Amino acid sequence: MQVPLLDLKRQWKKIRETALANVTQVLDDQACVLGPRVAAFEKAVAAYTRVPHAIGCASGTDAILIGLRALGVQKGEEVITTPYTFFASAGAVVNAKGRPVFVDIERESFNIDARQIEAAVTPRTRVIQPVHLYGQCADMDAINAIARRRGLAVLEDAAQSLGAEDKGRRAGSMGDIGAFSFYPSKNLGGVGDGGMMCTRDAAIDTRLRALRTHGGVNRYYHDEVGWNSRLDALQVAVLEVKLPLLDAWSEARAKNARFYDEAFAGVAGVVTPRVLPGKRHIYNQYMLRCDRRDQLQEHLTKAGVGTAVYYPLSLHEQKCFADLGYEKGQFPESERACVENLSIPVHPELTDGERDHVAAKVREFYGAK
Repeated sequence: MQVPLLDLKRQWKKIRETALANVTQVLDDQACVLGPRVAAFEKAVAAYTRVPHAIGCASGTDAILIGLRALGVQKGEEVITTPYTFFASAGAVVNAKGRPVFVDIERESFNIDARQIEAAVTPRTRVIQPVHLYGQCADMDAINAIARRRGLAVLEDAAQSLGAEDKGRRAGSMGDIGAFSFYPSKNLGGVGDGGMMCTRDAAIDTRLRALRTHGGVNRYYHDEVGWNSRLDALQVAVLEVKLPLLDAWSEARAKNARFYDEAFAGVAGVVTPRVLPGKRHIYNQYMLRCDRRDQLQEHLTKAGVGTAVYYPLSLHEQKCFADLGYEKGQFPESERACVENLSIPVHPELTDGERDHVAAKVREFYGAK
């Protein structure tokens, strides 16, 4: 049996007719960049995340980059974030002329350890940028309290967590700006790159809209230098079909996660994800902590089970960040996650038989009956 880590072809078949009709309409209208269709989708995402404003852009990376600029990050100013995340979380900081300052993660959630943030604040700190990794929100109450106390802005990197919740509040709605990605593998994915920035602040909304279009609110008039980072209507033609299905898909992911939780309970060598109190986890990934991770991955590959390592190397160990001055061993939880974590299939199209096969092969590797 072959069980892919993610089956986008199966998902596409369910929406193909409606999505293709939308795509054809965009092409017939030749309204391909921004426009009424994108504006309507922005309002739908704003309503879904429970904020007044949502601003489309070209990618999740741009959502962070433009967000940092809108929050006033200047050359050399510091942005506190995590070393255990996708590269863009820190790469965007550098491209915004800022300096990433890393804080280690919690062992249970894989998110930034809020208890360590305040010690990392300096007079140069401008923004705290938590990452809601794998579909579970960071400790936003603690992070926002530090930000208020120290006069800092908060940008939520929610690229993997559209629909996740912390005490009833949606990811992307709790900081000054929330940044989302519509990369195809995300829980709400397009057919290419795309992103969204969300905010409660009308002034920030205005600046984000200007920065995504070369720094000008009115065409050909520019108050500052921005970017060309607009959301294509062709992406929205697909995304607007998927958005009403997102909660059902997230519940299907959670159902699959609960199955795995039970299947691996008591299996020595495996630790399943923990959902922290007050959180809604949307399982963009289902991440196992594993003894002999690489050997388990090889075993599952031979059994036809798709897997992935997110992430094999902490950002503080990346060659391009050597000038930050960090050393191996400085963030032990992040480094530990890099050698233990393995993602297994949890997507909503997963069948019961496929799920059984995945669980059986993991249990088989560890000698569980």
